[in-house]
Amino acid sequence: MDIEILRTIGIVSLILLLSSILFGGSLLLIYARRLRAMNIPPDATFFETLHYTPLLVVIAIDLLDLGLDILAAPLSWVILDKLGLKALRGVATVEALIPGTQIIPTMTLCWFGVRLLGIRY
Repeated sequence: MDIEILRTIGIVSLILLLSSILFGGSLLLIYARRLRAMNIPPDATFFETLHYTPLLVVIAIDLLDLGLDILAAPLSWVILDKLGLKALRGVATVEALIPGTQIIPTMTLCWFGVRLLGIRY
């Protein structure tokens, strides 16, 4: 491969990663107050928590996972804990630690699964 092609791929990848971090972080900042005001039971299951969580929040979690790769595991644990979404921490952390899964929007797919398949808690 030509060095220019590799450089272009690297620059595009870097732009994609940085933009996903900025956009995902911005979404979480916007929704932080709204999420803290929600009354999600402390013993809520994963599916129950997803039922209460807005779509843009799970998209933001997936964007941060894409942009931060393996560093998303501890960061998502802390963020989800602070936002009161404790039931989502385990799945987000495990997904962040598995190599190659960052491109898959796991939380978003789970959110749609809960909504479309009618999974009840």
